[in-house]
Amino acid sequence: MTQGRVSDRGVEDGSAVAVLDRPAPEVAPPKLSRPRRAARRLRLARADLIVATGYLSLAVLVLSGQWLHTDRGYLIKSGQDQTMWEWFFAVTAHNVAHLENPLGTLLQNYPDGVNMMANTAMFGVGVPLTPVTLLFGPTVTFVLVLTLGLFGTAFAWYWLFSREVVASKAAAAVGGLFCGFAPAMISHANAHPNFVVLALLPLIALQLIRMARRAGAAKEIRKARRNRDAVILGLLVALQIALGEEPLLIFALSFGLFAAVYYLHAPKTGLRALRAVTPTVLLAALITVALTEIPLWWQFFGPQSYRSIDHVAMQNDLKALFQFPSESLGGLVSHGQNVAINPTEENSYFGWPLWILVAVAAVLMWRERVVRAAATVIVVFTVLSLGSTLRIGKVDTGIGLPWQRLSNVALLDTVLESRFTMAAIPAIALILALAAQRALDYWKVSATDWRPLALFAALALALLPLTPTILPVVQRPATPSFFTDGTVRHYVSQGSVVIAPPPTPPDARALRWQVDSGFEFPLAGGYFVGPTGASKKGRYGPDDRPTASLLMRAQRTNTVPVIDDATRAQALEDLRYWRADVVVLPPTDNGDTLRVTVDQLLGFPAEYVDGVWLWDVRGKI
Repeated sequence: MTQGRVSDRGVEDGSAVAVLDRPAPEVAPPKLSRPRRAARRLRLARADLIVATGYLSLAVLVLSGQWLHTDRGYLIKSGQDQTMWEWFFAVTAHNVAHLENPLGTLLQNYPDGVNMMANTAMFGVGVPLTPVTLLFGPTVTFVLVLTLGLFGTAFAWYWLFSREVVASKAAAAVGGLFCGFAPAMISHANAHPNFVVLALLPLIALQLIRMARRAGAAKEIRKARRNRDAVILGLLVALQIALGEEPLLIFALSFGLFAAVYYLHAPKTGLRALRAVTPTVLLAALITVALTEIPLWWQFFGPQSYRSIDHVAMQNDLKALFQFPSESLGGLVSHGQNVAINPTEENSYFGWPLWILVAVAAVLMWRERVVRAAATVIVVFTVLSLGSTLRIGKVDTGIGLPWQRLSNVALLDTVLESRFTMAAIPAIALILALAAQRALDYWKVSATDWRPLALFAALALALLPLTPTILPVVQRPATPSFFTDGTVRHYVSQGSVVIAPPPTPPDARALRWQVDSGFEFPLAGGYFVGPTGASKKGRYGPDDRPTASLLMRAQRTNTVPVIDDATRAQALEDLRYWRADVVVLPPTDNGDTLRVTVDQLLGFPAEYVDGVWLWDVRGKI
């Protein structure tokens, strides 16, 4: 790519290429000799390797606490999500190893089971990493997926920026760095691999960009490439569905908006590109459907499927946009009011210095179509992330916002609105990469020009406070030996284990105990998303059974409830529903209260076996 001319107004027609419709050069570049071509390729490859090494090192550093303690380490800010994801990876490996259907399982929420496709089980990494899970355990798989996700997402965006947007590998590296290690990525790295492994999204974008650029090519050339392009695009989308559908939906919406604004000033060119890519996109869609029709049918129509998820308002607080994330250098010094939904959803903590830099850079480069398109994506999706009404400092102002009209639209109603700001991440990164490129162009023209120093200083001031810190890890309690030494097998005869109280999203530790037992038994209850009631609305965790609610209340209040004949009859009914073989009380908070409660419910005392209290109910219910 040739460099543009630098005038008093800035860089003209060279520092950034037209992303979607870059024309072929009128004059072919001079041919290089074979040794010079080889040297150039080696130089470019060396730059890519340096960038990749930097990204991978940073990803390992961020997750080093978990890497150092893969036996019992736990990312404390994940809540119970790490337990859930480790269970997903473990049960996937178990099903693959035993040649069982990985799309559904009865191992938790017995006897109803769990629809794995409706629970973002990430078969795209869970299945290929089955050997890792079986050899080293699900915690290693979990941290490996997160590490490769941060690294791969950063490098994939760097690849797109360096090949299609900017001439400088250093400028592209700035954009890739932000995409892979933005505050939202780091907060999700505590618990949500499906929002960390996003490397396929820039590859999908790259494929669409190159398809659009070929709109000006001869019809014969387009036809010759159509099948190949469709296969590549179809495979990429199918793989992304196997990794996470919610990020794909957000990406599709944001990329569509980006393209629409990009072509706004040249509608004829945009229509020509649309006509050229439509047949290929339709063919790619057919390929995607052919590859995913069985899993998607299972997700939407199979056992334990659901239509939508009920969740309360999950919008970003306006104050969060200007604060520093908790796991960053800026957050160590000045985190501000905690207005995030939870520690894993700091999706909008960009910090005020970054917003100033992006705003100034967008104004200075407004003549670039790609900047106008990126700025539009940033504004639109940031506003959507603020939800139905504006909240400032956890106070609902009552001011209505556009999400009010969209929150009940099919598919959109399953998205946590807070996550829409993740669409702004690559758009911000694009502007940062272009700003870095412009600074480098100024520098090449004059080493004494003050503008490069000002731009680099502004980049440092904006990005340094967002530098991620090492995610905190604690040691989880050891699994009771009752589950690890095989004792549990003596108490299970085609029925389930009922933990007192059964596992739920707030306390899913029993899923880990089941994994450590080698899946020797199914569990009543659990942590998953499944349908509830006749409406088939999705909810987190099982339907509430009266006995489960009674036990959770007893534990929470540390008070033995009043047990009468009706309560005992309900307990027996619930145990029959769960097809229980044994009720188990492991060491837990307020365990004595729970033991007395279950004694009274069942009418006979517990026995202490291998570190747990248990009630063998086989033949008694």
